[in-house]
Amino acid sequence: MTPEELLAARDRIVPDVTAGGLRVLFCGINPGLMTAATGFHFAHPGNRFWPVLHLSGFTPRQLKPSEQSELPGYGLGITNVVARATARADELSTAEFREGGQLLTAKVTQLTPQWLAVVGVTAYRTAFGERRAQIGPQERRIGGARVWALPNPSGLNAHWTVRTMADEYALLRTAAFIDSPAPGDNPTPGAG
Repeated sequence: MTPEELLAARDRIVPDVTAGGLRVLFCGINPGLMTAATGFHFAHPGNRFWPVLHLSGFTPRQLKPSEQSELPGYGLGITNVVARATARADELSTAEFREGGQLLTAKVTQLTPQWLAVVGVTAYRTAFGERRAQIGPQERRIGGARVWALPNPSGLNAHWTVRTMADEYALLRTAAFIDSPAPGDNPTPGAG
């Protein structure tokens, strides 16, 4: 991608990867310019979403951003709190986050995922007015879905390594698939 192509992607909207009845709908903050330029979520090479998704057991192999259409087959989807693309999340206003929270609530109500996983606790706090929210499961339900705040997989989030993020994502995976294995799992014969 050239710098010009990336700049031309500013304010674009990237279509969600969704289906009705998902186990987990992952919700990013907003699309970055690489995502908007390519049309694939979490497309920046420094973003750790795809490796973390695999290491945490949500997918049987590490998917490429261009393979995002495979996610609903695993009971997973992707959306964003704010739809428009920016170079950095700090370009978004509090009003945009709050409006995004309202739109996300309507979307989750329509799609009926079991879990909404917001990848960025600060985005969750701002969008839903939950100033004290921490990483992990939340008391709030949105559109009937249980909510989990996860670490932001951006390469700029240096507080979390791929391994520590994968461990946190795995906690959600366990909760989301407790009553049946995730697609691609090979349960032990006779277990269950």
